[in-house]
Amino acid sequence: MKKVSEEQTNNRTAERTNKDEDSAVSSLHRAMLIVRALAAQAEHGLRISDLCQALGLTQATAHRLLQQLIEEGLVEQTGQRKLYRLSIEFFALAARSGDQGGLRALARPALLRLGAALGDSVFLLVRAGFDALCLDRWEGPFPIRSFTGDVGGRVPLGVGQGAMAILAHLPAPEQEEIVRFNVPRLLHMSNLDGVYLRTEAAKARAQGYANTNSGLIEGMAGVAVPVFDGNQRVVAALSVGTLASRLNAERLPVVTALLQREAAALQMQINPFDRSLRRPADELAGS
Repeated sequence: MKKVSEEQTNNRTAERTNKDEDSAVSSLHRAMLIVRALAAQAEHGLRISDLCQALGLTQATAHRLLQQLIEEGLVEQTGQRKLYRLSIEFFALAARSGDQGGLRALARPALLRLGAALGDSVFLLVRAGFDALCLDRWEGPFPIRSFTGDVGGRVPLGVGQGAMAILAHLPAPEQEEIVRFNVPRLLHMSNLDGVYLRTEAAKARAQGYANTNSGLIEGMAGVAVPVFDGNQRVVAALSVGTLASRLNAERLPVVTALLQREAAALQMQINPFDRSLRRPADELAGS
């Protein structure tokens, strides 16, 4: 028998270790594919056959990975239809991690500073599809009405100063798609048509803020500025809503400058590669 050298033994051990590591990485990758597929169908769940077909996995592999995810508490199987879905524990983990650096948490100090300095209500709005959504607000001492209402409220992009500030700074093709989609939704608002939305968007983009009062909420006025990330992509809007008498020609530049200063400071803190920015409204799910 040939004597196996120590070097050969070490080489074979290293090869087995590398294969084991490659196998672990491959399993992790496939497990994450399953997690993403289940996340896309979070409401209804998926059968194992659906996962196999969508991801190109064998039933044995899919079953093994699902059982491992269930053991870790990240996936659960529900009902007689044998559907798999992400567990409550998974969403709890996501919520806890999201609290550390989400846009809402980053912007909260800016809202507090603006509220203290101005004495007016301040809003943080983000895009949610064809709408703007109120992600956070600071309530001022003056009783006001707003298009979005409380946190979680929505309004079509282009309606109100905050929603217009976001719309105005989107890429032109995206902006046009939104205008075309939203015009039929605004038929009950007599003066908000396609011409109005395009004209006001161009105006807001040129001057760097939106302040046109549509007159739809009597006695109210506001001004909003866009918030960009490091790649100059609009991710939100900071908006002040107040009584019309408090936002005259003399006060408007002061309020706008304060908003722009906070927006610029916020931009420096925003990571443009943060995936949560693609769906910032999801932060409310962990509130």
